[in-house]
Amino acid sequence: MPKKKYEWIEPQTVQLPVEFTQALQAEQLPEILAPILYTRGIQTKEALHDFLYPDLASLHDPFLLYDMERVIERIQQALMEEEAILIYGDYDADGITSTTVLKEALELLGAQVSTYLPNRFTDGYGPNTRVYKEQIEAGIQLIITVDNGVSGHEAIEYARTQGVDVIVTDHHELPEILPNAYAIIHPKHPQGAYPFKELAGVGVAFKLVCALLEEVVYDALDLVAIGTVADMVSLTGENRVLVSQGIKALKQTQRLGLLELFNVSGVDPLTISGETIGFSLAPRLNALGRLADANEAITLLSTFDSQEASQLAKELDEWNTKRKALVEAVMEEATKQLNPIHQVNVLLGDEWHEGVLGIVAGRIMQETAKPTIVLTRLASGLVKGSGRSIPQVDLFMMLSQWKEEFRSFGGHHSAIGITLEEAYVDTLQQKMDAYLLEKGLENKGLPLNIAASLSLSQVDLTLVEAIDRFAPFGMDNALPLFEFDHLKVDNLSAIGAKRNHLKGVLQEAQHQLDMIAFQMGDSLDALQADNVSFVGKLTLNEWNGRKKVQLQVEDYATKGVQFYDYRTKKRMLPMEEGIYLSFTDRSSTFKKSLPHLTELTNEHAIKEWIETAPSTTKIVFVDCPISLEWLRLIYQAEVTQNYYLVFETEDDAYLDGLGTREQYARLFTLVKQVNTLDIRYKLAEVAKYLNLPPKLLIFMIQVFFELKFVTIDDGVLSYVPDAPNRALSESVLYQERQLKMESQSFLQLTNLENLKQWFFS
Repeated sequence: MPKKKYEWIEPQTVQLPVEFTQALQAEQLPEILAPILYTRGIQTKEALHDFLYPDLASLHDPFLLYDMERVIERIQQALMEEEAILIYGDYDADGITSTTVLKEALELLGAQVSTYLPNRFTDGYGPNTRVYKEQIEAGIQLIITVDNGVSGHEAIEYARTQGVDVIVTDHHELPEILPNAYAIIHPKHPQGAYPFKELAGVGVAFKLVCALLEEVVYDALDLVAIGTVADMVSLTGENRVLVSQGIKALKQTQRLGLLELFNVSGVDPLTISGETIGFSLAPRLNALGRLADANEAITLLSTFDSQEASQLAKELDEWNTKRKALVEAVMEEATKQLNPIHQVNVLLGDEWHEGVLGIVAGRIMQETAKPTIVLTRLASGLVKGSGRSIPQVDLFMMLSQWKEEFRSFGGHHSAIGITLEEAYVDTLQQKMDAYLLEKGLENKGLPLNIAASLSLSQVDLTLVEAIDRFAPFGMDNALPLFEFDHLKVDNLSAIGAKRNHLKGVLQEAQHQLDMIAFQMGDSLDALQADNVSFVGKLTLNEWNGRKKVQLQVEDYATKGVQFYDYRTKKRMLPMEEGIYLSFTDRSSTFKKSLPHLTELTNEHAIKEWIETAPSTTKIVFVDCPISLEWLRLIYQAEVTQNYYLVFETEDDAYLDGLGTREQYARLFTLVKQVNTLDIRYKLAEVAKYLNLPPKLLIFMIQVFFELKFVTIDDGVLSYVPDAPNRALSESVLYQERQLKMESQSFLQLTNLENLKQWFFS
């Protein structure tokens, strides 16, 4: 039985001020949403208003950013003196949009401006001395970085020695020592006091553009929304305003490149949301930088040529398709290396594409709930890769302890990039494992923050529409997750081309709720339990103009003892960890297919096993015991809460029976007449002559042999003329078969509900 995938974090109990609940009522929001908002820091009438109605008027003055005045003066000087300006960006969606936003603003002012997005494979991330040298030699007189720069000491110092100023605009983690740039605009600048610290790179670029043009630049908001969502920064404060207004701008955008990108992505502009950006638009922009040269993406976002826009959008879509294939290929190889003894997954492969290592690390981190670093061998003899971490572990801080061992290293709490000697990989694995164990951070499952526990009676269209007012959803403003307890699922079925998704109807008293569970096809049996708890998102399913609420399941847990019926579908039994119990020493083809098998062929063996039986995820009753009481003994041992009922019957005793007195008499008469009988070769013929099932005939012969009515020597049965007169019931085999018939009949023919009651009684 699968365990919960996540560590469920139950909601806090909060005391709500009367004024706040009144404000909520005034906005016609259901009361059950009040604690959710309150625990997210929305605790006053004013904060609630700002949250529900994000307004550009609430944006902070860009000149509150440290060095902004100095930067504007320097750019204005460059404009007046017609200096050649280079915007040096980054190859991801945030960097692409940041570069485009600043490029368009400078072009509007008549600047002589060019752009450069570094190549992931030849230039690496951030300022590159070789590229700076080439650009300066080509005539560049001012360099402005966007979405990078705070760690570019060497390249920035080179530019300074050449008399070229570098303006850094960035949002990444600040190093202990800042580069010697002309100016640095960063929301977390140590000498600054900007009110909102979590701007994305495109948010910082947007602030620069607003300061430069002395107005809020509405035309840039569509790109600001894409870059902000793509970079997964906190969707609170200014970011919430920028993304909310940016989504409105996206719905009306006239950018030819975006319109073509919508087309190849299958996106309806009128339904664009944060999820659309995160799952459809951003991956296509990122794919170009992951696998090729990202500079074409700037052309796509700013072109006025419809043919060029169409061609470039198709290229991005093709690169995204290639990216998906590469991810699957690396995933397949990387997962084979997983070792559960480690606290951190460190996976190393040959020719794994650098551009997808971060995605693979993220997926494996999600599946294993462990920090994960995925590395590939380089031609230089070094290894390079990306890491992703769980919320409980600051991967950047942990690795910073050993940064002198790395050739390159950077990142933040949950994502890092790293290059190192291959010989150091095993040592790094050991150090990280030891660190997590020492800090008590060993794997406890990814946290799943539950917003509230609800009953099905509390769920309706009004509630879901109210939740939609919390959008856009993202970091620090997730779509609320709700817990539903003590439910039963009806009409459960596997769907999808690979049958890897589930759908059904949740039942609670007289109330119902549709459910969908993606990538949970292997939980089909588990969800048929009697008492299941679910955690998931409430969403709207629209079909033929009709809206219906459904629960999109994120995780589930069964409570109490559960029984799963595999009596007619043993071939579908999930071969996972657990204890498989057999009560016969004969081996069927099915038993040979099992991963492991414990044979308990008598009551003494069962009692001995119970004394040392470990706790387990499940017990599988592979076949029927001779006595039903054996099952009671095992059940009462309480070594699991999950029982899989197969009850294979190899000899079909309950179908063939014991044999009637008349059948035994006919067999006895035949044996007496022929005196000897070679049952090795004549068994089928005898069974046909006596009109007996072959298995029953074998059993009857065994009874005669036990009662000494016959002898058997090398397959030849012989009549014993002076055998004592004994009743069939004196045979131990006869007695055991009688018990087995009762056991098999009960276990094979009793419905599951009655079987459960028998176990519980």
